[in-house]
Amino acid sequence: MSTMASSLDCPWWRGCFCAFPPVLEPYASTDYSRVTLTDYRGRVLLDTFVRPTQPVCDYRTETTGLQAHHLAEAPMFIEVQRQVASIIRDKILVGYALWEFLSVIGLAHPAINTRDTALFMSFRRTLGVQPNIQVALKTLIKHFMGRDIEDHGDIPVERARAALDLFRSCEQIWEGIVATGAWPCALPPVEYRHCFT
Repeated sequence: MSTMASSLDCPWWRGCFCAFPPVLEPYASTDYSRVTLTDYRGRVLLDTFVRPTQPVCDYRTETTGLQAHHLAEAPMFIEVQRQVASIIRDKILVGYALWEFLSVIGLAHPAINTRDTALFMSFRRTLGVQPNIQVALKTLIKHFMGRDIEDHGDIPVERARAALDLFRSCEQIWEGIVATGAWPCALPPVEYRHCFT
């Protein structure tokens, strides 16, 4: 399978984002409210709320736009996990802080098939940031793409598309480095190593 995108369809790429969770009792950090997956061009493949496994005590509506009715009839976690696993299998996963996405969805993905804009060293060097400092997606998009995101709250499809746009803007450089056998990214936090095979 080639990792270079050369057609408009590009069926082997997937962008992803999990929305921030509501506040749950007792503060479970593994639940989230929404999952969005797109194709290489940003077309939505999956955009679904996820029914929480714990009682919600604060939907953080002012930040997330989330309300009780959004989650009441949402699919169960296991259903969404199966859908995501099917969609990303044998695909290159593009996103921001992919370790967070993989951790909350409970899946592992081959590291060689990830393109994590949070870890791309060229971005950090251009911004003059230390290699171990993570730059916010909003900052990366503003600096490299010249546009604002998250002005109207946390919109998962906007973030998935933004990470894909950022990747596509330097795809030839990124894939050129990978083709040499080098890896152009910093490592994700060590506590998330189980998310990568």
